[in-house]
Amino acid sequence: MIFLRYESFRDYLKNYPATAAIVFINLVVFIITLIFGNLAYGYGVFVTDTVLDPLGLREPWRYLTSVFMHADFAHLFSNMLGLIIFAPPLEYLLKWKRYVPFYLLCGIGGNLVSALMYLAGDSGYHLALGASGAIYGVYGAFLFIALQRRHMLDIASRKTVYLILVFGVVHSMLVSGIDLWGHIGGAVSGYLLYSAMDTIKKRRQSATG
Repeated sequence: MIFLRYESFRDYLKNYPATAAIVFINLVVFIITLIFGNLAYGYGVFVTDTVLDPLGLREPWRYLTSVFMHADFAHLFSNMLGLIIFAPPLEYLLKWKRYVPFYLLCGIGGNLVSALMYLAGDSGYHLALGASGAIYGVYGAFLFIALQRRHMLDIASRKTVYLILVFGVVHSMLVSGIDLWGHIGGAVSGYLLYSAMDTIKKRRQSATG
């Protein structure tokens, strides 16, 4: 089972520096939001308006800043727990120079899909924040591996990927206030991005082999 963490704190920081840095940034941003409240949220939360700014392009930085913001401690804790447990194997596979852009693009992808779906539903004013879109991107990458590169995952790890995705989607549908489309968008982004990266890697290996 690749998702069980046995490392000491020091080894975790050494082996997975990008994941550790992302967790640290989320903690710092959360402390900032506790201190400055609505002022901090006002500059960082992802916002769309069906009439005035349907895709949130007037302030495009919010696609990224919102990925590091959380509504409360429970929101932060659940996301960071998922990140700490599930992200290290992906960082190990991709190495941090590819893993960091992958993570950020999944967060952006989740926000984009969320904005598009809210626009299609003509739902008016829409707010989104949290790392879950990016984290679902990690799940999406492992879904690709579980389906297309089965030899890379043991049975228990594959089952864990399926269960976490099914549970996450069902939970997002049943609990109010959760951005279902942000989660789905993040997962799809992760699946497609990892698929593209895997294809590029294989072509390079074929060219040099």
